[in-house]
Amino acid sequence: MMRCSQCHGPAHTRSSCEMSITTKERYYQCQNINCGHTFVCHETFIRSISVPHNINHVQAHPTVTESQCVLPM
Repeated sequence: MMRCSQCHGPAHTRSSCEMSITTKERYYQCQNINCGHTFVCHETFIRSISVPHNINHVQAHPTVTESQCVLPM
């Protein structure tokens, strides 16, 4: 959850798109019915707190293409 920059009410994620391995673009909508502000934020990896020593690699899920990265209507 994020706070709306207009009314400071709660805003929930409506959609998201992976921009890179460390950054995700999130589309938010304010839950205040009198506001309804929609906005975009970037969520970015900053640093690790604890790193695993043994990693068993598995096949990744398919990535989202840029054409699929749109806010649903």
